[in-house]
Amino acid sequence: MDAWRFEAAVGSATTLPPARALERLREALELWRGPAYADFAREDWARGERSRLAELRLQAVEQLAQARLALGAADAAVPDLDAHLAEHPWREGAWRLLALALYRTGRQQEALAVLRRARTMLADRLGLDPGPQLRRLEADILTHDPRLDPRSAPATTAARVWAEAAEAYDRTVAAGARARLESTVGLLRNLAVTGGGGLQAAREHRTAAIAAAEEFCDPELTARVIGAYDVPAIWTRSDDPRQAQRIVAAAERTLAALPGAASYDAARCRLLATIALETRGARSPRGPQAARRAEEIARRLDDPALLAFALNGTFMQACTRAGLAPRRDAIGEELVALAAGHGMVTFEVLGHLIRLQARCALGDFPAADGHAAAADRLAEHHELPLVGVFTQWYGALRLAAAGRFEQAEAAYRAAATRLEDSGMPGLRDGLLPLALLCLRLAEGGPSAPEPAEHVDPGADWGPYRPWAEPFVLLRDGRRADAREALRALPEPPADLLYEALCCLQAAAALELGDAPALRQARARLGPAAGQLAGAGSGLVTLGPVDSWLGAADVTR
Repeated sequence: MDAWRFEAAVGSATTLPPARALERLREALELWRGPAYADFAREDWARGERSRLAELRLQAVEQLAQARLALGAADAAVPDLDAHLAEHPWREGAWRLLALALYRTGRQQEALAVLRRARTMLADRLGLDPGPQLRRLEADILTHDPRLDPRSAPATTAARVWAEAAEAYDRTVAAGARARLESTVGLLRNLAVTGGGGLQAAREHRTAAIAAAEEFCDPELTARVIGAYDVPAIWTRSDDPRQAQRIVAAAERTLAALPGAASYDAARCRLLATIALETRGARSPRGPQAARRAEEIARRLDDPALLAFALNGTFMQACTRAGLAPRRDAIGEELVALAAGHGMVTFEVLGHLIRLQARCALGDFPAADGHAAAADRLAEHHELPLVGVFTQWYGALRLAAAGRFEQAEAAYRAAATRLEDSGMPGLRDGLLPLALLCLRLAEGGPSAPEPAEHVDPGADWGPYRPWAEPFVLLRDGRRADAREALRALPEPPADLLYEALCCLQAAAALELGDAPALRQARARLGPAAGQLAGAGSGLVTLGPVDSWLGAADVTR
């Protein structure tokens, strides 16, 4: 019975706020009186159970220390952890907790000494190097990282309030209640802006929430669940096209099922904005149509939140051809003013990022710098880490635009590492090799592109493979195949890299002397005359569009 009670207490402590977890773990550990099943040590049936319970006890001791640290009682955690490690020196997690507890009691040198002892012990006894958590903790202690500060009472209080509120919600709201679905979407919406893992998790659970809502056969509920996910989106290529198709299909079904009464117009607006957002990059009239209709409804209802969501959809559908940077700039300008005036921080950041991209395309780098700085300030204050992904890539673009190509290459490579865990495959896939190719083309200019020399044949080009293929083939000396690949190129997707891909087509056509392909590239680029090629992405640039138009003019 003691063993059952101990295991149940330790298990339940993992879901409790720190104060209650501390109490529960103390009660659990008080049940021990020496080794488990000591009277049956020689029995075969007891061996596995003794080992399992002993491991659980070690975990409970470490959980107890963790609870004390969370409650600001680091001094009380030190003696128990010291004794714990004297008997179990291979427990890497316990070393981390002891060092952290010492640091939080103002004993930095002792904390570093503990980490050195842990490194020596792990190497001498187990032949292992310290794990990433121990290495990170040592670096954080050396730099006095603010995250280690135990006196951040607001954070501790916030953690306790969150745990207690979540426990109360789970206890009082029925598991099958409709309210849970709407609350879940609200949680996913917040999760999506926290970083790569959060964005990916939000994306994975969003379609499940929509499917669950549809099972109720209540279109109004489904409309609320779909439309509540109004997470601002800046990149015009979907992270998961198949999921986007499923969401659009559900939104269309729900739109058709909603009653026609005016009281449902807000729900209709959110569904239409969702369709506009999720059809980004597609060449279908439905996306622009849905964006226009959503914006019309939002303006008629005079609802700032609806209008911000609708304008995001309008932005996503403002890449259907080259030269639309001024239109996107106007959208960003309205979003900044609207969001700042109504406390919608994430949409204010979106507006600044849109204007950053647009002012880049228009060659107005002082204004773009200002929007980058504004976005970074808001992101830092409101804990929006993904914003820095875009502003870091913008920094690499600035170096390229200034002709500092060597520094730009290093900056692009550094920015690409940040993309790995961003949770944004629609942005990440193929972007680094594309950026480096654009950099070489910008450096040489249209008059002497010679792009094939700078192509990495083993690079993962992702969705940009068709536009890279002619250069890969040229590098291998396969001119006929390269010409065939060039002529097979589709029109670039309706996204922020439209002009950049048109320039790649022009560069390949110049290399191959293909007049029809040059005429086609020139016709597509023409509306962007006077702008910087590719810079509307906020990520890459290939120099002035006018230079490419001149080089592609086969009538001269």
